[in-house]
Amino acid sequence: MNDKTMKEMQHEVDLYISQFKEGYFSPLAMLARMTEELGELSREINHYYGEKPKKHDEEEKTIEQELGDLLFVLICFANSLNISLDESFDLVMDKFKTRDKERWTRKECE
Repeated sequence: MNDKTMKEMQHEVDLYISQFKEGYFSPLAMLARMTEELGELSREINHYYGEKPKKHDEEEKTIEQELGDLLFVLICFANSLNISLDESFDLVMDKFKTRDKERWTRKECE
């Protein structure tokens, strides 16, 4: 199993993108790509858990692949704006642990 940190993933994506003259897309183009990938993930979720089965000639993709595509674009987006996803994650977890700490019903301790 390959347990990479988010920082390592951001660095790996940056090394990959930096080998091309075009570099990262603009924020607006990146958002469009992210929306496109989210749509593809939504389509797979609908095939597996919804009422819309795949057509017999449709390419077989997995939810895992689509999540990977979405993660790649998210990392590209963050890198293009010099945003640390580790820091972003810490900020959102702090928000959930403080603002939303009483929002949900906790499980009973056994």
